[in-house]
Amino acid sequence: MIRPGPRNLITDVDGILVGNAADSDIRTGTTVVLPARPAVAAVDIRGGAPGTSDTALLDPANMVQEVHAIVLSGGSAFGLAAASGVAAWLRGQGRGLSVGEACVPIVPAAILFDLANGGDKDWGEASPYGALGRAAGLAAAPDFALGNAGAGFGAIAGHLKGGLGSASAITDDGLQVGALVAANPAGSPIMPAEPVFWAWALEQAGEFGHAAPPRTGADLEPALFFSGKPSPLANTTLAVVATNCRLGKAQAHRVAIMAQDGIARAIRPAHTPYDGDLVFCLATDAPGAPPPDDLVLARLGAIAADCVARAIARGVYEARSFGDGDAIPDYRGLRSAAVT
Repeated sequence: MIRPGPRNLITDVDGILVGNAADSDIRTGTTVVLPARPAVAAVDIRGGAPGTSDTALLDPANMVQEVHAIVLSGGSAFGLAAASGVAAWLRGQGRGLSVGEACVPIVPAAILFDLANGGDKDWGEASPYGALGRAAGLAAAPDFALGNAGAGFGAIAGHLKGGLGSASAITDDGLQVGALVAANPAGSPIMPAEPVFWAWALEQAGEFGHAAPPRTGADLEPALFFSGKPSPLANTTLAVVATNCRLGKAQAHRVAIMAQDGIARAIRPAHTPYDGDLVFCLATDAPGAPPPDDLVLARLGAIAADCVARAIARGVYEARSFGDGDAIPDYRGLRSAAVT
């Protein structure tokens, strides 16, 4: 049997904490995923416009085996500075890779584009993202906000307000899986004919509003999934999946590959030239986890994909319009209007 964890968050995986920080004036934010101790990590990148740092070292052929944090951030290329803020904070605690007398935190990062959402982006030469990264690290905890929070604060999902989402799954034999997603895609998380999530059938415990099945057939013309012509580099869905299993880098990479299917289950179209879609995988090697044979690996990837899809829908469900005449509606408002 598979069921959501007690929080239905990625932090239901033993040893994982999450911290968020945001700036409401700029309409942006940063999220840090912080393992209690260094964790094996991998990444799979499918979008056509990714923005990342330190992801090449996650290749199974490369030397570094473990990371100390994963950072997701708004801000496009400017947001990569959030990883520097997290790394400096970790170094101050003595957490990092020992290289001689040096302490070097390994903090891969990925960014989404939120520079056209109406916030005040005139910050001059001093980017706010280093400070946001440090603040997110300081806020790391088992419980954290969804929707307009962290890297999802300024997100837009198709023609709806996007956001930060999370979901978890626990099996009877001790397998723990969680997903964290900042949903900011070019494609839509809902069907074009009515406000029903593409991922409606995967919902657990009313996590995105007790979704009903669609009443009409889905129109599969891809053009219908865009509210207008997307701007190049103006999107991206970022995800982190975590498990309590002990995995090698190649096994973690396979899980990340399989988890990408969750993006395609929840967003149409996905992995477009306009998106930088990617999935990180973290393996914490917690006590009591099942041994990672091929069958466990296949189950793990399948469960992770469903968690990613659920986290996307949940992030959009929890998001709220900025208000004050903002032209970007939120899902709950759209659904209420459709009912009335």
